[in-house]
Amino acid sequence: MSTPPPDIPRLSPAGAARTGTGLHRPECVLATRAGDLYCADWRGGVTRIHPDGTQTAYLGHEIDGEVLKPNGIALRADGSFLIAHLGAQTGGVFALERDGRVQPLLRTVDGLDLPPTNFVLPDARGRLWITVSTRQTPRALGYRHDVADGFVVLIDARGARIVADGLGYTNECLVDRDGAFLYVNETFGRRLSRFAIRPDGSLGARETVARFGAGTFPDGLAQDVDGDFWITSIVSNRLIRVGRDGAQSVLLEDADPARLDAVEDAFQQHRMGREHLDTVHGHTLRNISSLAFGGPDLRTGYLGCLLGDTLATVRMPVAGLPPLHWNHA
Repeated sequence: MSTPPPDIPRLSPAGAARTGTGLHRPECVLATRAGDLYCADWRGGVTRIHPDGTQTAYLGHEIDGEVLKPNGIALRADGSFLIAHLGAQTGGVFALERDGRVQPLLRTVDGLDLPPTNFVLPDARGRLWITVSTRQTPRALGYRHDVADGFVVLIDARGARIVADGLGYTNECLVDRDGAFLYVNETFGRRLSRFAIRPDGSLGARETVARFGAGTFPDGLAQDVDGDFWITSIVSNRLIRVGRDGAQSVLLEDADPARLDAVEDAFQQHRMGREHLDTVHGHTLRNISSLAFGGPDLRTGYLGCLLGDTLATVRMPVAGLPPLHWNHA
């Protein structure tokens, strides 16, 4: 894996600022033009960090005797949220109103009850893209490079259907700035893949954009104004820039080499489990899982995480693309 080009200095985890306090598994983060941040909240919804630093929690009622377990979240124009529910046994996508009302949006697809659900992404054409990482129970059985049973669901005017299957632990996805391709992180398949989006919403064959090596488990995914991609790697706390040609450079890393080697060995020996994700292996960062570009110039990087109660923020070397929700309140 290459080092950053000379004009892009490597970022220091020790220099990261902090935003928010007392957060609960802020795995996914959204930023808006107004300066608000919205974070997944494991207590059952979304926490909003206002520009003045105050916080508001929007928590919903229980689903099947369990509070919502938001992994991916999306902000809609009317102020409500979409929640990808990472339930203990079941998943689905739910709409959460700010007064706590919860309505199911999708619980089954193609005759399948949705397993714990990872991510939900609205696009500019009003469609929803949803990822499910694995069909394995427990999900840790999917933490293997030889398991590929994740999939992508599309909801559009025709309804909901699986449009890509057989993926190596499907994680965050994005529709590129031209609307031509769906890009998908395969965490334990260790690759960034893409699919051409056809006019009817169906997808072309999978193309591999980048493969990742030891210690990299791609999770979060964002695109910058140059058209390049930014990957957050769980466990190794890496922030990686991936060019459209697949070239990679690590801009940030915070991992203890010995512990990272131990996780890598467990992965190669098919022994990787929750304990490898639920233990902090960095000195400063707490298992970063996503990236949101924000700030007035879209050059502040807000890093979601699995284990911290605050967001690390870094000054990015390039601006991000404005997300679809950029002008939402």
